Amino acid sequence: MIPITVFAGRKVAVFGLGKSGLLSAGALTQGGAEVVVFDDNEKSVAEAQAAGYSAQNLREIDWRGIAALVLAPGVPLTHPTPHWVVALARKHEVEIIGDIELFCRERLVSGRDCPVIAITGTNGKSTTTALVTHLINAAGRDAQMGGNIGVPVLALAPFAPNRVYVLEVSSYQIDLSPSLHPTVGILTNVSEDHLDRHGSMENYAAIKALLPARVEQGGTAVIGVDDRWTREAAMRIERAGKKVMRVSVETTVRDGYYAEGGRIVAAAGGKAHAVAQLAGIGSLRGAHNAQNAACAIAACVALGIDLPTIQKGLVSFPGLAHRMQQVGRKGNILYVNDSKATNADSAAKALSSFHDIFWIAGGKPKSGGIASLAEFFPRIRKAYLIGEAAQDFAKTLEGQVPYEIVGVMSAAVDAATRDAEASGLKEPAVLLSPACASFDQYPNFEVRGKAFTDLVLAVPGVSSLSPQARGEGGERL
Repeated sequence: MIPITVFAGRKVAVFGLGKSGLLSAGALTQGGAEVVVFDDNEKSVAEAQAAGYSAQNLREIDWRGIAALVLAPGVPLTHPTPHWVVALARKHEVEIIGDIELFCRERLVSGRDCPVIAITGTNGKSTTTALVTHLINAAGRDAQMGGNIGVPVLALAPFAPNRVYVLEVSSYQIDLSPSLHPTVGILTNVSEDHLDRHGSMENYAAIKALLPARVEQGGTAVIGVDDRWTREAAMRIERAGKKVMRVSVETTVRDGYYAEGGRIVAAAGGKAHAVAQLAGIGSLRGAHNAQNAACAIAACVALGIDLPTIQKGLVSFPGLAHRMQQVGRKGNILYVNDSKATNADSAAKALSSFHDIFWIAGGKPKSGGIASLAEFFPRIRKAYLIGEAAQDFAKTLEGQVPYEIVGVMSAAVDAATRDAEASGLKEPAVLLSPACASFDQYPNFEVRGKAFTDLVLAVPGVSSLSPQARGEGGERL
């Protein structure tokens, strides 16, 4: 745990008693603050009290003595309406911050020598975070990975000279972290998501762009520029005097990194040279992973890691659990767990990476459905539909893709295996890429992915391909 000393001797309220909230309370207490905690969930309050924390109804306290409100990222700050605790804090002019803000303020006094790589984006941020961490550790340096990727930031090892912190940061967390000034700030891409919490695409894109815009003096903003929101952000940040490295998998760039024929090319002043090869690296298959790799390479170069070391690290990257994770093989059939694809845009990345797909899709639907995936329908040999979205997905696929409404994951794995075996295709892929949230049948996408993986590994004749095959973690935003 990282002790938070910057509020020593002052009183801090913590609202939202999940993992990050309890860690915030513990870190503040360890650093000398007086902490009061609360939650809308009575069970969470009781558990916090049993753990020794002072729990008080924040509707009834004297807010004049509160230095800050530490808010869990899942609690609405602005949309659809501010939570009641947010309204109370604003009424009493108490600043509202999150656990990443606590980390950032403590870094200023205890960890100035510790570089911070902060990563955000609608898609790709988790894989990029895991890849950056792997590359730094493979280079013999100490990289601590946390934030939105499952390990709360304050659970990481305390500040130590030259220890590197690699943080995945959601839009909710950016909202609560005004002091986040990373050494390298990465924005992978922006597409429609979380509009219920941000009100509009303009608001959502603006919040995402804050992360690279706030890189520290001498820092580097790494921005994927294959959508209009990020292209505009790159221009604004560059005009503000920050160093911007553009990343593209769709075109060349004058200054930055781009993908070309299975390799990553670096460009400076219009002169370009290859810096890494991705061909043959199964964990980095597809254009979206080329973007993730290019962003990670840019970050590691900014830290001074040499290119041969980066290439070795790319080859040894095992991939991220639940994101294009190759979990098993039966003969020529490859089973892929892409449970983290909780929207159509994310599922598109997986569908573009394989041919002859036996596709498991569905769950709790998000706005837009799967109509945007029509360009990939010719790759899909058959779809197996589960969860609440099954009927709507069937309507979209009707007449274009053969489908079967199977309802549950076990039936989907059985049916997809049967059809893939009977297909006679050279390299069929049984792909779980749901294009939906998990909450109709599973508590989170990790549990959904683990269910798929366990079912696959129980199929007679399947051999495991992934050392992470049975891993699971916490929910992400």
